Amino acid sequence: MPSVLYLGQKSGTCLDRANALRRIGCMVDHIDPRELLPATVWVDRWTWRMGGHWFSPWAQRALQARLGFKRYHLCHVDCGEWITPAVIALLRRHARHVINYNNDDPTGARDGARFAAYRQAVPHYDLVAVLRETNVPEVKALGARRVLRVHHCADEVSHAPRPLSEADRQTWHSQVLFLGTWFPERGPFLLELIRLGVPLTIRGPNWHKAPEWAELQPHWAGGAIGGDHYAKAIQCAQVNLGLLSRENRDLHTTRSVEIPALGGLLCAERTPEHTAMYIEGQEALFWSGAEECAAVCREALADEHRRQRVASAGHWRHLLSPHRNDALMRTLLTAVDQIEAPAVLEPTA
Repeated sequence: MPSVLYLGQKSGTCLDRANALRRIGCMVDHIDPRELLPATVWVDRWTWRMGGHWFSPWAQRALQARLGFKRYHLCHVDCGEWITPAVIALLRRHARHVINYNNDDPTGARDGARFAAYRQAVPHYDLVAVLRETNVPEVKALGARRVLRVHHCADEVSHAPRPLSEADRQTWHSQVLFLGTWFPERGPFLLELIRLGVPLTIRGPNWHKAPEWAELQPHWAGGAIGGDHYAKAIQCAQVNLGLLSRENRDLHTTRSVEIPALGGLLCAERTPEHTAMYIEGQEALFWSGAEECAAVCREALADEHRRQRVASAGHWRHLLSPHRNDALMRTLLTAVDQIEAPAVLEPTA
């Protein structure tokens, strides 16, 4: 039974991955790196603007105190915006292997200096797992020893369908739902859908920042939600939009797997990765541009039987896919075992 030191947030998909390691039989010590740093919002603001490497001395001192004489088979660093080469050197005194998994686009431009420490640390990890094909050559250029390309995953527990009461259906019902954070390109797109007559509901944070807020606000039903509320909102929507982040260079996102995992109908932008994951028109609905999206939504809303058929087929396609956390963590553990073999690990799709 491998012992794992897991460095990552104790919430959201990061916590889901730590729990997946436990489900597949690992003994996990979970430390949130943010808890090692001063409890002030200025740490987060400085990290985004100047980089997390500035806080390396705090992280080293706190980790050394926490770890004592403990030893692990593996240290799994999730994200890594505060983990520098010096921190990894410390971790190597406690773990046989140190790897990184980053759910974001750490070699892209969207998040500014946030991942400065990550980029410095890349050559010091035994394995770097990335979510985008574009990340592979970029982390290699930074000196990565081994690179594994993986996909976003849903969680077997967090994204399992919930039983719904009539009160749930009334509370969370929507016709076309977008559940996600505001980004600059999303406001104009959703506003165009509204103008094209799509009965849209928006849930998620930071939408008040949108220049289009005055027109979007009547369609906004509240900020970030998680847990059962997140699951029920998706399950009770007739159509769930899957939008990408251009600056994050997305070709699929967590919603691309979480919506079908929950049994919701995925209606997402047509990309090579989406069309490889689901059969268009049978397991998910795809579009290119607001006009086609509006037309696809209207057709789906008009045909309940087809909505249910496509949503059910998408759910089963997901269950048969490897895009689930238990499978992801097994893949990472297998990759770690291969590090000890003479053969060099090649990136995989």
